[in-house]
Amino acid sequence: MGDKGKAFRLLHEMPDTFIIPNPWDIGTARILESMGFKALATTSAGLAFSLGVPEGRVSWKQTIDHCQTMVESTSLPVSADLEKGIGDDPDSAAETIKIAISIGLAGCSLEDHTGLPDAPVYDLSLAVDRIEAAVKARDALDHDFVITARAENFMWGRSDLDDTILRLQAFEKAGADVLYAPGLHDLSMIKTVCESVTRPVNVVMGLPGGTFSVVQLAEAGVKRISVGASMARLAYGSFVQAAREICAEGTFSYSKNAIGFSELEAFFKKSDSA
Repeated sequence: MGDKGKAFRLLHEMPDTFIIPNPWDIGTARILESMGFKALATTSAGLAFSLGVPEGRVSWKQTIDHCQTMVESTSLPVSADLEKGIGDDPDSAAETIKIAISIGLAGCSLEDHTGLPDAPVYDLSLAVDRIEAAVKARDALDHDFVITARAENFMWGRSDLDDTILRLQAFEKAGADVLYAPGLHDLSMIKTVCESVTRPVNVVMGLPGGTFSVVQLAEAGVKRISVGASMARLAYGSFVQAAREICAEGTFSYSKNAIGFSELEAFFKKSDSA
């Protein structure tokens, strides 16, 4: 466990920008590992889709069981999308970290999103207290574990870059290892965020809107690139299109784009021999 945490931290200290893709089951985790990625991250939305429910309808037990399954399915460090954790107060944030470490995760993200439609983002003071409590819990357990603090403004209709930067700076001061504001939609905003903090910044690609290359993001100062649920949405989108073709046309041309058995199974044979 400690070695994975250390390996994950070292990725953030290397000079190059790195990609941390988001599998949603054992098969996709093993495919990504066999392709040479250095770390993986779970996706709360991808997990929800795999369980046939909307995001936000997955229980804490289901989330933790899934994270443990992902940890056990790969030799790579796994960071978990734990949303707001098990509760709202700082003590619950601390308990979230203790649980995450206990199941072998190398890191996790904690959001300042409340889950409440009328008040979607925690007050800054509470959001900071939660990150401080999470960091103290990690330090008390003496495990190398990377805490990512997420400022969710842009995901919930609060397109306030100044407040987002203020939150990220406060999270940095509170001890967060990585800073993350999903929903930034142009390179100038991303660059401004990166220049406003000294800790590594994660940026997600694959949300609706513009996407940028690894080179462009690296030049803007990004250290880590995730893809959220976009690969899961691509997979489910292809499935839906195939089903619609069958229903509407009675044809099966979608199968021309299906990966072959031998190519797909080759990924899993690599995992078996590891």
